[in-house]
Amino acid sequence: MDDQHQLMAMQISPADSNGTTPAKEQQAAGVGILLQIMMLVLSFVLGHVLRRHKFYYLPEASASLLIGLIVGGLANISDTETSIRAWFNFHEEFFFLFLLPPIIFQSGFSLSPKPFFSNFGAIVTFAILGTFIASVVTGVLVYLGGLVYLTYRLPFVECLMFGALISATDPVTVLSIFQELGTDMNLYALVFGESVLNDAMAISLYRTMSLVRSHASSGENFFMVIVRFLETFVGSMSAGIGVGFTSALLFKYAGLDIDNLQNLECCLFVLFPYFSYMLAEGLGLSGIVSILFTGMVMKHYTFSNLSENSQRFVSAFFHLISSLAETFVFIYMGFDIAMEKHSWSHVGFIFFSIIFIGVARAVNVFSCAYLVNLSRPSHRQIPVKHQKALWYSGLRGAMAFALALQSVHDLPEGHGQTIFTATTAIVVLTVLLIGGSTGTMLEALQVVGDESTLGESFDGNNGYVAPSYDDDEEGSSGNRIKMKLKEFHKSAASFTALDRNYLTPFFTSQNGDEAEEFDEPMSSSTRPGGGFHGHG
Repeated sequence: MDDQHQLMAMQISPADSNGTTPAKEQQAAGVGILLQIMMLVLSFVLGHVLRRHKFYYLPEASASLLIGLIVGGLANISDTETSIRAWFNFHEEFFFLFLLPPIIFQSGFSLSPKPFFSNFGAIVTFAILGTFIASVVTGVLVYLGGLVYLTYRLPFVECLMFGALISATDPVTVLSIFQELGTDMNLYALVFGESVLNDAMAISLYRTMSLVRSHASSGENFFMVIVRFLETFVGSMSAGIGVGFTSALLFKYAGLDIDNLQNLECCLFVLFPYFSYMLAEGLGLSGIVSILFTGMVMKHYTFSNLSENSQRFVSAFFHLISSLAETFVFIYMGFDIAMEKHSWSHVGFIFFSIIFIGVARAVNVFSCAYLVNLSRPSHRQIPVKHQKALWYSGLRGAMAFALALQSVHDLPEGHGQTIFTATTAIVVLTVLLIGGSTGTMLEALQVVGDESTLGESFDGNNGYVAPSYDDDEEGSSGNRIKMKLKEFHKSAASFTALDRNYLTPFFTSQNGDEAEEFDEPMSSSTRPGGGFHGHG
């Protein structure tokens, strides 16, 4: 990586020993950007063709990654100018500041309110507790593997850092197949909701472990680590929610929803997410967590304060930007994987890491599903086939790759490189192989093509639904854990009532009942991003 930075420094200088001039630099930049645009166009066209012919063995994400890998491989073996190649280097700063925010915001913005909030307890359990379990189990297994000489030996904190970054899932393939073939609305909400919150959790865990490693000499105890993590996560969440509520009040009282101010309305709406992201980063918190919650709050409250034309524009705009960013990320990843120097000397570490993350994902999903089912009546529990689909949808993607790239700078020579190579191998394997077999697997589990598809109203009979709160006390649920879990579910119900009776009337220009009516006619047509119009 040091060589790469030296290379970049050489190119920035007006004229180096090879006689590179600013004019030549500009030409190289043009060629590099042209190649990227060509690959983007090819990815979109190929994705459309594959979708049209219902060819699920090569999903769009896999196709984009493959295009990047092929072009990167060709550039590597050919005598491509280094100045052009420099334009393809995957810089994690560019990824975190420009590509990731629109993707994460769109995730929060397109969450379908009804299924998300009625499965809120389960989603939080899988995303927060589950990700924590997965990262700790992976870290411990990698450390133990090192102790018994199965894998490359890393210090315990570095193993936990690897566990945190590799627990960031990206089930983009699974979700696209769900949308194509239709599935149970609750299962879609669980997979989508978990993947959205999981990224935020994984990045917070990684940063916390990185801080622990850098302050290892000061002997921070476990309690301080937990406090530091909560500080980052809760602080970022609060910043995001605060910005979202501020935007809702601004659009409610500023009177911008008149025809000649539509442009201003859309400009302001588009700026708020980035304001939230940069505010959190400026405060030393997590911009990812912040922009995610801003997206959820802005969709829930701010969106209904916009004029109809502005609603249509911002929905289309964010879907467009996130699609471009997501496709570009997979191409970028493929190209960088082919161009980057990798440490293939520790194949055992890669092989056992793949097994360990499979085990950790299983522990995460099945233990969390057991906890969730404890609080639900027997006819409303998460079926085993849905649990298996959740386990299978734990593909690794861009977030894990970007954090692994960051670990090359954060960790000592060799350690970061090994983690980066292992993560790269895991991303390619899960996106290409597992991603390609997802359609077959989901059909085998009989979780796609259900009667209650994504296109239908949520209120139908969807197999398992969120628990009703009237008959929760029935049966022999006398033990303390069940009671605690039921109290948690009741608090989710009371939040819905609080939202309908107080928050919606205060932050939007309609009352709770009107918001319900506003949502109903739209509920039969999900957006391309998977979201619903208005408030749920």
